[in-house]
Amino acid sequence: MGATLETAAWEKTGEDKRRAVRAMFAEIADHYDIVNGLVSFQLHQAWRKAAVTAIGLDLGEKVLDVCCGTGDFCEAAAACVGSEGQVVGVDFCAPMLRQAARKVGGRARLGLADAMRLPFASRSFDAVTVGWGLRNVPDPQAALREIARVLRPGGRFVSVDMARPTTPVIGPVAEAACHMAVPFVGRLFGHDEAYTYLPKSAYKFMDRDALAAALNAAGIGQVQHQDFMFGNVCMMWGARP
Repeated sequence: MGATLETAAWEKTGEDKRRAVRAMFAEIADHYDIVNGLVSFQLHQAWRKAAVTAIGLDLGEKVLDVCCGTGDFCEAAAACVGSEGQVVGVDFCAPMLRQAARKVGGRARLGLADAMRLPFASRSFDAVTVGWGLRNVPDPQAALREIARVLRPGGRFVSVDMARPTTPVIGPVAEAACHMAVPFVGRLFGHDEAYTYLPKSAYKFMDRDALAAALNAAGIGQVQHQDFMFGNVCMMWGARP
């Protein structure tokens, strides 16, 4: 099973990839938050706070978190928009959503949905967030088009995800450390195959320039990025005209 999931992560496409990735996240849902905290040294929450700050979330706004997983971005967004705003989180993996429901309670509305076919009217949201999600989508460009569609004019988008380090000296060392540390921690919880996929899938995904171009093609401009953790994590944000 592990080899099948690993192959699906970066070689399979379409519905085959969708089924394999969903099964993988269903398998690791119970331990996802613990492992995520360990491999990021608990910095992932700070990166999410940096993300909602970068796009200037404000009181009363309506925010959609795509690929919401266990709800950490929903929590960060809810803290910004307050009771006057609204946060909606969607994911295609029911076990991950169950973890999110326990965490966010009534601070966000959660539902099953596909990032490539968002069940919302056009121009519905002031902002859209994605955390560690785009590289898991079979057609990221389709997801970005959907994200742009549901954004209101002037609406903002931000993604935080693993990336390939670009610095010439520290980068290769940081990359190697990530490749070793993430599967090792996953192995402690019996999910080494799934956590081998996580760093490797990042290096099969679009690089920073390609992702910026994909955002522009989808209708999201003013694209900027900021790296964390020696370039192993990248935040990219922009806005719909």
